Amino acid sequence: MDQTQEKRHRIKLLAVDMDGTCLDGRSRMSRETVEALREAARAGITVVPTTGRNLHCLPHRLAGERDIYRYVISSNGAVVTDCRTGKDLFRSMIPKETSLGLLRDCRRTGAGITAHLHHEYLIQGRLLVLLGRLIYGKDARGVYRVKSMERTIARSRYGVEEIQFYFLRPGVRERLEKLLKRTRGLTWASTSIYVEVFSEKTSKGMALAALAERLGIKKEETACIGDGENDLPMFRAAGLKMAMGNAVPELREKADIILPSNRRGGAAKGIRLCLPR
Repeated sequence: MDQTQEKRHRIKLLAVDMDGTCLDGRSRMSRETVEALREAARAGITVVPTTGRNLHCLPHRLAGERDIYRYVISSNGAVVTDCRTGKDLFRSMIPKETSLGLLRDCRRTGAGITAHLHHEYLIQGRLLVLLGRLIYGKDARGVYRVKSMERTIARSRYGVEEIQFYFLRPGVRERLEKLLKRTRGLTWASTSIYVEVFSEKTSKGMALAALAERLGIKKEETACIGDGENDLPMFRAAGLKMAMGNAVPELREKADIILPSNRRGGAAKGIRLCLPR
């Protein structure tokens, strides 16, 4: 038995990314993927949806399947929630004053602004609301429009999980990155259309390690499946690492196993590889 096969046979915790992994290019989760997750849960594996989404925008095909999962890692690791008790087990928030200072500094950049606050997805401006509902579709239960993100955060008693700035005009990205480099205590990741900002102590990997420690599960007893750059910290925290066929090159290089793409049922195959033989 090779080393990868040995890892597969002792998995107790499986962290699975959502967008680009369990969901196809149209944000749909197949019946096969749901059934594979159910098989893993029945086999005694702790299945943990691990997502950049806020908790209330968890894919609707999974949200009602509480027999499959108990714990969720949301907002790229800012929060770990016990869905059975409704309590957050781990939080890594952007301090309120840091959030407000950043928003004040970004007023004149022309960026669109969204944020994750207390499991909800808050959007400033009608255009981004339409975009949010288009992206999330039936999963948009936790999407809300606010008139002023600064005022909403200032009045809230909750910490900020994540802030996203959208590049709605030319030059916005460059101006934002200059501001971010001057702001302490933050980390960020950019795509072609937005930058997402977190506490420097936030990552899927830190959240996964914290949950595994709480449950008494060793690193070599954990597995993960992902596709994006934000899954790299999760790979460092897991014993068995599986990358989707559509994953970014950096993730594929770190993977123990390369699966088919999210359009070809790769997640279901990876989940079933973790089942006890």
